[in-house]
Amino acid sequence: MYLSTIDKTKPVGGWRGLSGNVFALGAVSLVTDVSSEMVTSILPLYLVVGLQLSPAAYGLIDGVYTGATTLLRLVGGYVADRTNRRKAVAGTGYAISAVAKLGLLAAGSSTAALGLVITADRAGKGLRTAPRDALITLSTPEKDLGRAFGVHRAMDGIGAFAGPLVALAVLAAAAQSFDAVFMASFCVAALGVVILVLFVRDHHEHTAPKEPLRLNAITQLLREKPVRDVVLAASLLGLATIGDGFVYLLLQKREGLQIGWFPLLAVGTSLVYLLLAAPVGALADRVGRLPVMLGGYVALAAVYLLLFGPAGGWTLVVLVLLLHGVFYAATDGVLMALAGPRLPERLRTTGIALIQSGQALAYLGSSVLFGVLWQFWGPEAATRIAALGVGLALACTAYLLGRRS
Repeated sequence: MYLSTIDKTKPVGGWRGLSGNVFALGAVSLVTDVSSEMVTSILPLYLVVGLQLSPAAYGLIDGVYTGATTLLRLVGGYVADRTNRRKAVAGTGYAISAVAKLGLLAAGSSTAALGLVITADRAGKGLRTAPRDALITLSTPEKDLGRAFGVHRAMDGIGAFAGPLVALAVLAAAAQSFDAVFMASFCVAALGVVILVLFVRDHHEHTAPKEPLRLNAITQLLREKPVRDVVLAASLLGLATIGDGFVYLLLQKREGLQIGWFPLLAVGTSLVYLLLAAPVGALADRVGRLPVMLGGYVALAAVYLLLFGPAGGWTLVVLVLLLHGVFYAATDGVLMALAGPRLPERLRTTGIALIQSGQALAYLGSSVLFGVLWQFWGPEAATRIAALGVGLALACTAYLLGRRS
């Protein structure tokens, strides 16, 4: 197997400055995202159409899906820095998410049970994300961070692209049995854990603290203005971002797309994302990470405006999915590459967790607010307010971070 033959601390091939650890972590994320997207690509339609949840109720579940594990993100980051065992903490998170897939077999149509299983899955994601991203930053020279995160996110995007297609193939082969999808999802997730155990190396060099980290590590970080600014900016941007499920539901509603097409909307976004993540990350290293990230949020505002603009038909569908993919390629990994150098090395994982937690909490509020606005003011008004929110968040982010980028 290729990964077993490479030195995970040396540059690989022509990707100067990128270590094998980046590619190994990318492989773990690729496989895990296949598993996750097998389930999540149909979740919005299942909840809103299948279980007849209102937009406000779906907004609450969608927000909890991402935001409710904020504390675990912080716990995972702190424990990883305290123990200097980032791989072990990340692996625990991946394992929890894998086991949660089995819970879907027992949940059935119970909304409460589904909520518990989804929370467990997101708890695993909350634990693993910061240690994983910290390993990438600690395994990569600062000048190549945009490219490193771009390559990782591109591999992650391949998994997100393949997941819905694998789910559709399993459904076709198993006579539309969702239990078969859940079991297959678990098996794929377990493979991701195996890859992490065998091929990812922890990073201990120059990271062991001279004294044990204390529980006030978060307040120590927030006293530093560069860290405080990036946490605030990330939170504002999270507050201006509505969930993918809302975007796809609005697109399906406006164009009257058949239910069978719905999972493929996420595939379209993921295809653009995986094609652009690496080159956009390299571009961010050359021209500046902040301009590229702000450009991604401009693309997101365009998505919101297009949903109720003059364009229609397949032209609208293609434009929305293209811009949505551009948004992710220009923001997801680029934000972490921008934030990494601002964080003290001994608190790198805790700092990344703090940034991600601020975004997750803001995202929870955004999803609930958008769902309420949709239900009481209508989807068009809610979407235009969201576009205005992106504009305000962009202005604040440019002010907060522009002086250092």
